[in-house]
Amino acid sequence: MQSLTLDQMRAFLSKSISSINANKLNGMLAEVAFRDYISELGFSHRVSPGGWIARSEARGGSPFGERTVALFPETIQADHDYAPTRPDPVPDRGLHTVCATFHQLGISSYFCSAKIPSPADPFGVKWRAMQLGIPTQEPYRPLASAFGGYTPRTRRYQFLRHRTDVSAIPPASVQEEFSKESLRLAVCDDFMAEISDIDGLIWGNRHTYPVEIKEKTLASDNSVGEYFGLDIGPFVKLAFYAAKQGNLHSLFVVRQIDDITSRQLVRWWHVRFDVLAQFASWTFVGGGRSMGGGLSATVRIPLSAFRPLDRAAFEAL
Repeated sequence: MQSLTLDQMRAFLSKSISSINANKLNGMLAEVAFRDYISELGFSHRVSPGGWIARSEARGGSPFGERTVALFPETIQADHDYAPTRPDPVPDRGLHTVCATFHQLGISSYFCSAKIPSPADPFGVKWRAMQLGIPTQEPYRPLASAFGGYTPRTRRYQFLRHRTDVSAIPPASVQEEFSKESLRLAVCDDFMAEISDIDGLIWGNRHTYPVEIKEKTLASDNSVGEYFGLDIGPFVKLAFYAAKQGNLHSLFVVRQIDDITSRQLVRWWHVRFDVLAQFASWTFVGGGRSMGGGLSATVRIPLSAFRPLDRAAFEAL
């Protein structure tokens, strides 16, 4: 059987992830908790899997960001057969709807299918892509077909060079994180691209909502009052979605906890980016370690801009 175990997936993640700091780990846990919470509310069918959004770099004479693609990997399940001869999966119908919105805004979107040519080899996973959100039914093709307009990487780079302790990643996150990381490195191995994660997409009654999910304690200062912070990187990504306009309305979702030790849930909050942009402080403050490991610059958004994310709020999206 052409399969992988959780331990083999962890072995890959230990080499692909540069570091596991508290913010990165808590971000993973917040995504798991969000999906569990949405399932409890009965809306799991309206949330996409996580994925990546990639933009072309300014190499080979092409302008930066001229071509953007979104990629959604199937989640590779431990101890399941992914032999090259297995049938390719059928993407969820809701993901077609989301990708149609992206397509209308100039973002080509793909669902990616995994194959494992050699048993127990997490480093040898092969990905194929099917374009979604267009009027015709497209077949799966090699992943490289999604990257027209991107400069091929001419010098090999050793992405799998780290020795990170990933034992803190909970079992519920390992399979999804492995699938996303495997796909990310498949892209970065071959192309020059700026790439950022998509925590998920919600398809609402009228709009599509890219979601940025964070776990936060409530902070306070004299100028803003009570607030939640958002690092500048995710802020710019939400601004990118907003600039596309159309039917795309990004959300910042916060799992508020009482303290960083117990991590007990206080409440789920959400704010649309158009509201966030109106009320976010114009002055950045220094944050802690970002999920990438460096020191962060943080945008402060007052608590008054947020609304509880409960059943009524979800039904109104």
